Amino acid sequence: MEKRREFLKYLTGITAGMLLPVGSMTGNDKIVNRDKHGEILPMRRLGNTGCNITMLGLGGYHVGWTTERDAQEVIETAIEGGIRFFDNSESYGPHTGEIRYGKYLTPTYRDEIFLMSKTFTQSSKKAQEHLHDSLKRLKTDYLNLWQVHSLQGPADVDKRVQDGFLELFSKMKSEGKVKHIGFTGHADPDAHLRMLEQTEDNPIFETIQMPVNAVDISSSSSFIKKVFPKAIERDMGILAMKSLADGRFFAKKIQENQQVWETNDPVIGRISIKEALYFTWSLPVSTLITGAENRKYLQEKIDFAKSFQRLTESEKSTIIDKVIDLADMGVEYYKRG
Repeated sequence: MEKRREFLKYLTGITAGMLLPVGSMTGNDKIVNRDKHGEILPMRRLGNTGCNITMLGLGGYHVGWTTERDAQEVIETAIEGGIRFFDNSESYGPHTGEIRYGKYLTPTYRDEIFLMSKTFTQSSKKAQEHLHDSLKRLKTDYLNLWQVHSLQGPADVDKRVQDGFLELFSKMKSEGKVKHIGFTGHADPDAHLRMLEQTEDNPIFETIQMPVNAVDISSSSSFIKKVFPKAIERDMGILAMKSLADGRFFAKKIQENQQVWETNDPVIGRISIKEALYFTWSLPVSTLITGAENRKYLQEKIDFAKSFQRLTESEKSTIIDKVIDLADMGVEYYKRG
C-alpha cells in the first residue's frame, strides 16, 4: 500500500506539469481555446514533440466498422465537441477507418487537427507501402504522427527492428511525410520496454500508446507500473487507450460481427464511466483515445472531458481498491496470459 501511494504521488506531480491552462480570466468572462470550428477541449503537452493535443482523441477503429451514417455523425460530433486529435490505422476496417476520415474529416478540417495512423505489418517494405496508401486514403500529404502498431512481445520488437523499422520511420520523418513517430501495443508491457531498450542510444520515438485503466495498475502485466516511468524519463507523449478495457468494463457487449459476450461481474457497477475516465486523465497521459460507434457514446466522453477535475491520490486509490480483485482475471482479455 505504501509503495502504491508513493507511485501515485510520483505520477501526480508529473501530471500537473502536462495540463495546460484552458484560458484566462477577464472579469467574469472565461476565455477558452477556440479555432474557426468552435471551442476546443483542454490541451495537454505531447511529450517533447513541441505539440499540444486535446485531452480526448477519437479512435478510428469504431469509425471503420460502424455504419456510414454513424461514422460521419461521430466525426462531426468530435469536431463540434472540441476534439482535435484523430487516431486511425491502415488495418481498421481494413482501410475503412481511413477512407471515412478521408471523406468526412480531412477535406474540411485538415489544418486544425492532429492526425495519426499506424502500420501493423512486421515488414518495413510493407510498412512503407502502408504509409503511401494511408496518405492516399486520408487525402493528406503528411501525418502528424505515424506509429509502429500493436507490438506483441519482445520477439516481435526484435523482428521489426531487424527488418529496418527504425531506419524507415526515421527516413519518413526526415522526408516530411510524417511529423512525429511512435509505437503502440496492448498485449505485453515487456514489448514496450524492449523497444525502449532497442532505441536507448537513439531515442527516435516520441510517443507511446498503451492500455491505461483502473484495473491495469494492479495487474501483474501493468503498463502503468512498468512502462510509465521509462516513458516519462524520456519525456514521451503517452497515448492512453482501452480505458474501459475495450468494453469489458460493461456487463454485455455486442461486437461489430454481432458476437455477444457477457460477464456476471462488470467493472461498471463498481466504478462509474466517469470515475474510469477521470482515473486515466488524472495520470500523466497526453490524451485518452476513445472508440465510439455512434454520436451518443462520443458525446458522453466529450461532456466528461469538459467537466474533468483531477483526482486526488486518495480518490485514485479508492477507485483502484474497488476493482483490485479483477486484475489478471480476464477483464483485460487482450493481454498475454
